[in-house]
Amino acid sequence: MSRARLVSLLLSLALAPIGWPHHLLLGVADSPGGAGTLAARSQVDARYQYLAGGVNTGQGWAHWNPNGSFASMYVGESIAAHEIPVLTYYQLLQSLPSRGPDEASRDLSNLRNAATMRAYWSDFSLLLRRVAASAGRHLVVVHVEPDLWGYLEQAGAVKLARSFAHHLLALRDRLAPDVLLAWHLSVWGTKHDPTYEKPSLAEMDALAAQSARFYAALHARFDLVFNDVTDRDADYYKIIEGNPHTWWSAADFHRHDVYIAGFTRRTHTSVVLWQLPLGNTSLPDTWGHYRDDRLQWWLGPGSGPRLRATMNAGVIGLLFGAGASGCTTAQSDGGVFFRLARTYERHPLPLA
Repeated sequence: MSRARLVSLLLSLALAPIGWPHHLLLGVADSPGGAGTLAARSQVDARYQYLAGGVNTGQGWAHWNPNGSFASMYVGESIAAHEIPVLTYYQLLQSLPSRGPDEASRDLSNLRNAATMRAYWSDFSLLLRRVAASAGRHLVVVHVEPDLWGYLEQAGAVKLARSFAHHLLALRDRLAPDVLLAWHLSVWGTKHDPTYEKPSLAEMDALAAQSARFYAALHARFDLVFNDVTDRDADYYKIIEGNPHTWWSAADFHRHDVYIAGFTRRTHTSVVLWQLPLGNTSLPDTWGHYRDDRLQWWLGPGSGPRLRATMNAGVIGLLFGAGASGCTTAQSDGGVFFRLARTYERHPLPLA
């Protein structure tokens, strides 16, 4: 075994949270009430669900069932089906007043609004109490505010980001100490997007160093880092949005591995790839059935060396799910995800 391979394996083992599967985790977006069916079809390790709607709108997750019981039920049914529940807490953008011409300015305006943030902390505290009461010592992941951290990095708002991070962790430590909190890593927070720019591997490592500096500047230790590679199927972008440039080649996947490896090496964190597209190359490119190649890259025939390369970069889990209405889902992809998931789970890739 090479020295680099040994270091990577030891890093993965050291950084995987207590209770994490001893293999590279596989999961998928799954709606309330679906845990049992999901377990019967694929035996994946985890399922995830957005919590959204805003903290002061009357439409947020806390109102979907009485007094935040939506989260309790989702966690409870996941644990009963032997699945790790992952809750993506995406509440800031949709909260009021959310002023500004774009998502970044709307998010930052809410972060700076004292009344909005009082409601936000109350809402987040309710979630933690609900999860703690439902999960006991079972593993639960709360993934906090995808995209927000990228906007904060782009704005150079380190002090604001640090204050927000510290408050999140302090509430978790007080109300639900067994819950894992996941920070979100966005490469575009560097003001560069490798999907379009095609940087060299040295430049990818430099972007990783820039992302790592921003994370280190928070002076906050999250349990996990989540990263998304895209938010829609490649042919959804091509056909619906007129953007044909989001398909990845082997070189793009390699660039991403280099970026993740550079980040994990510098921050001593482990990464979960989240909201990975579910499209496959056999689909007809109609609403709900758009093509992509990422599922097949990591789980399709001959994917073993590719999946191992991603794991060696510091990735300990893959979570697949549609990022927008009309994208391919596990229920609309012709059964490909469930077939590949069953094959993977028979011989999952060990972290050591």
